[in-house]
Amino acid sequence: MINITRQEAEKKLKEVFSIDHFYDEQWLAIDKIFKGERILMIERTGFGKSLCYQFPATLFEGITVIFSPLIALMRDQVNSLCKKGIPAAYINSEQSPEDNTFAIQNALEGKIKILYIAPERQENQEWIEATKMMKLSMVVIDEAHTISTWGHDFRPAFRRIIDLVKLLPVSLPVLATTATATKRVQHDIEQQIGGPLTTIRGDLVRPNLQLYVIRVKSEDNKLIWLAANLNSLPGTGLIYTGTRVDTGVYAEWLKFVGIDAIDYNAGFDAATRKDIENGLMANRYKCVVSTNALGMGIDKPDIRFIIHTQIPVSPIHYYQEIGRAGRDGKPTKIILFFNEEKDEENRYADCQLPLSFIENARPPIKKYMRVIDLLKEELLSERELTKRANLKQNQARVIKADLIEQGIIKEAIYGKSKKYEYQYNAQELDISKFEELREAKLSDLKSMVDYIFTDMPRMEYLCRFLDNETQTVYSNCDNTNLTELAFEHNEILSKKLDEFRDTFFPILDVASTTRAKNGMKIKYVKPDVLELSDNNEVLAKLNIQYDLSIFSDENQIVINEAIDKHINTASRLINGYAASFYGVSNIGAALHRSKYENGGDFPDFLLIKTLSLFGKKYKDIHFDLVLYVPPTHSGNLVRNFATKFAYTIKVPISHDLKKTRETAEQKIFQNTYSKRDNVKDAFDIDSDIVKDKTILLIDDIFDSGATLKEIGSTLTCRGAKWIVPIVIAKTVGGTL
Repeated sequence: MINITRQEAEKKLKEVFSIDHFYDEQWLAIDKIFKGERILMIERTGFGKSLCYQFPATLFEGITVIFSPLIALMRDQVNSLCKKGIPAAYINSEQSPEDNTFAIQNALEGKIKILYIAPERQENQEWIEATKMMKLSMVVIDEAHTISTWGHDFRPAFRRIIDLVKLLPVSLPVLATTATATKRVQHDIEQQIGGPLTTIRGDLVRPNLQLYVIRVKSEDNKLIWLAANLNSLPGTGLIYTGTRVDTGVYAEWLKFVGIDAIDYNAGFDAATRKDIENGLMANRYKCVVSTNALGMGIDKPDIRFIIHTQIPVSPIHYYQEIGRAGRDGKPTKIILFFNEEKDEENRYADCQLPLSFIENARPPIKKYMRVIDLLKEELLSERELTKRANLKQNQARVIKADLIEQGIIKEAIYGKSKKYEYQYNAQELDISKFEELREAKLSDLKSMVDYIFTDMPRMEYLCRFLDNETQTVYSNCDNTNLTELAFEHNEILSKKLDEFRDTFFPILDVASTTRAKNGMKIKYVKPDVLELSDNNEVLAKLNIQYDLSIFSDENQIVINEAIDKHINTASRLINGYAASFYGVSNIGAALHRSKYENGGDFPDFLLIKTLSLFGKKYKDIHFDLVLYVPPTHSGNLVRNFATKFAYTIKVPISHDLKKTRETAEQKIFQNTYSKRDNVKDAFDIDSDIVKDKTILLIDDIFDSGATLKEIGSTLTCRGAKWIVPIVIAKTVGGTL
């Protein structure tokens, strides 16, 4: 309990945060927190929810723990708090284990006031033990919709937060915050947190957001409209795509037509993500093209436009994502593209991706039963379950969380290992809730499609969906007072797009990452191969390019030592290219026909396409040798392709890279663990053939990259100078 008046609190607010006053709803929440109460706060993005826990934390004696799924938010807020003299830290996967341990130790010793932690880290045994000894003053659940099954971004691991909350004294304050919660989600969160709880629900209307929908007839229309109009939009903004692949395609297209764009997604390493986020903050780009991994937690008030190239799965997702823009209250353009063409089943083209997300949100029931059967036989860790049941990693985690929630399995700690065991006499798997949730998500998608065609003010439509009951006159969309935006054909840009497709080649991200002796990271960045050389001074021209910007001048000796060590010990396999994506045009169909339908050698147009890639990316590099990946079941397809390729580029080819044992087709494995195990130590070649040679390594299809990485390691051990991979097509899927 802290007794302080609003006047006294606002005096301290001015001293510490340089803010004059609280909003009434902020003070209402803070006053109740000081009294030890539990609060659910539903307020729009930019309202200032974080102040409702940061300010009380400065006055509490113990530590405030904030559970947040947003790494960028943790980083920004910790930096900001430390600059204000408020000791803060965070724990997440972006940091090294040593850094996370250091943060925990500081928390235990009372050296910090505010600790952010990613909810998934609760499964870490070190954290579990530490919480028993921490002097907690308050627990905060940020993005609280993630703990609700009905929330738009539900994550099973976040339910562990509630397990902790249930163990807390009723008098210890708990604050849950979210910008997006329907009444159904609100009631679910209230029930889970339990105890006496006050819900503060604010006005969600964002009058400064100018909402538009542009209906198009093809994906090309979206690309052309952006090329023609993006530079005329004010300021800096975000373009959201539906997949990681599309982030690269859109960003490269925009750069191709002279627009300063960069792509971003969760697959990038931490240093690259930080650099792009810093660039966004500094307005280095006209736009950042991203999945929805970017934006949440980024404290940039002047994002002037947000464009979605793909319809989100629900109005809740859409409201949250556009809420990242215009937080300074100034006019901001919000544009949603919608491809209204329909397929043979009369489904809108742009609904196919969100439908696949919904249908694949949970694995098939037979996979649940497989996990149950395996755990009936013996206790298994998550990795063991993932491999033995042949699951994707996210599938394993969803199944595990569902089975724990239904009491069918439970966790068991054996030493430092966490395993899962079947509970005998447990109830049968109840799938009724799975189906109920699926139907709810399909209904949400229908509502999102209805948003496209509604004649209602668009902000009113979104607020009604979110159960916002504020009475407002709306005048901020193309259904009210704004002129509609539409696609107009542009012959010049259409030809430019054809030219772009002939020069855009997907990157094969296979190069290693290492650390210097003191733990500092040396990483590979995106390739633009111009030259291969033994001289470390021209590493910037290599496909492997070291990011030295994170090192200070006094560390140059360490840098040079680390690079020398890396060049001598790490795989000499460098990032390469694919001629195309598997699903583009007729490339995938041609590959499938040759590999699985007895269609004969890969057709000449695939050879021509791949030779075009070689000419544009590698024509000035001297290659000593061509090798190809030995087949599993596809006979001589790759051998014949590589032979024609080598003959055309006039580089000797060797047929001596062999398998040392039988392997299965990589496509049957659903996770990276199994793919790696399948090809580990499965290849060899005489060192006399490859020693000191620059090698072009050819394959047909790239998926996880495990095979190329294993061969790269083998060739490095046999003395190869460089290994450059090139493939016909790269898949758009992933294995995790």
